[in-house]
Amino acid sequence: MQFLFIVKATGYSEAGVNYSQKHTDAMIAYKESLASAGVLISAEALHPSSSGIRIMYPSDSEKPEILVGPFLADQELIAEYTLIDVNSEAEALDWALRMPIPIGRGEFKIEVRKLKKNLGFLRESGTWVLEADLKDQLSMLKNF
Repeated sequence: MQFLFIVKATGYSEAGVNYSQKHTDAMIAYKESLASAGVLISAEALHPSSSGIRIMYPSDSEKPEILVGPFLADQELIAEYTLIDVNSEAEALDWALRMPIPIGRGEFKIEVRKLKKNLGFLRESGTWVLEADLKDQLSMLKNF
């Protein structure tokens, strides 16, 4: 089962304030432990919303509204995520509870969400990449 740990943005993360070296080292060790256990799929931090773009579709229109950040931190923005593959929700929660938190930076929120299984119309992203690469190679061969 795949679970996504969604670390919510704070005023600090939105301002681009770096964590302490102690916290950074703890996060590196945490992610290394996830990798060593063979459960880590991906873990990335996001830039602040000031560099983001939001596409909104009003309920009465198919025409999108394009908004440029920054967005308000109280809108439950995401600062980073970690994607893991484990055997149970309890195991996912155990890993989430091990994530280091930055002390002295106010409230810190981690949301744990289970990913839906492949619904049949979706393919693994790696399959898309391989297919595109094969098409490129076939195209090159046809041009010889």
